[in-house]
Amino acid sequence: MNEKKNILIIDDEKNIRFTLKKSLESDYEVVTAVNGEDGIEKFQENEFDLVLLDMKLPGIEGMEVLKRIKDLDNKADIIIITGFGSVDSAVETMKLGAIDYLRKPFTPDEIKEIVKEVIGRKENELKEENLESYEDYLTFAKSCINNQQLEKGYEYIQKAVSMDTSKPEAFNLLGVIMEYKNKPLEAQKQYRAALAIDPSYKPAQHNLERTSQFEYSKKDIKMDEEEEDQDKES
Repeated sequence: MNEKKNILIIDDEKNIRFTLKKSLESDYEVVTAVNGEDGIEKFQENEFDLVLLDMKLPGIEGMEVLKRIKDLDNKADIIIITGFGSVDSAVETMKLGAIDYLRKPFTPDEIKEIVKEVIGRKENELKEENLESYEDYLTFAKSCINNQQLEKGYEYIQKAVSMDTSKPEAFNLLGVIMEYKNKPLEAQKQYRAALAIDPSYKPAQHNLERTSQFEYSKKDIKMDEEEEDQDKES
């Protein structure tokens, strides 16, 4: 029995499609689409565990493809493929339902890592009633943020804080939620709280620096150290 997960790659660049497919085909069933129209048609015809979607497409642009796929299946997991400056805001794609993003240029190892992490996240999805540890609460809160359930996410981050006040991750996530709510000053307070605990915590460093700029932008908001690592080679 073939138990491989099915992945749909939507990208108009032949070399990108080739790189993605070659990186993943040993572990997954991979289908490719050359543009948005082709991708939507193939998504309607088959069931996919994950979609890798380029934002910059001819014809129907990536953001519209994202909306249409989420209209077809609101629970579809979509990783956005983006080059520098091609997405106005990582937050905007998350609001539309993207679960993560992959920044060009990328290596085969980075592709494998992010796909494995996202699929593993779904396979090991935590149930609300089974949350026990600090890490459980944070993982569940991130899922809430990705699903635009900000109040629930806030509630579970607070529970994580009540379990352990010595770690910076929860405070950084509180800052992320404040940014979603268009409260950058409140977000800065949470990022400073994270840095007071651990001055070397890079996601909070990045977020505080970005929100303190004269021309404030939500672009490249960081939820955790994984996202920080993904951007190092950008």
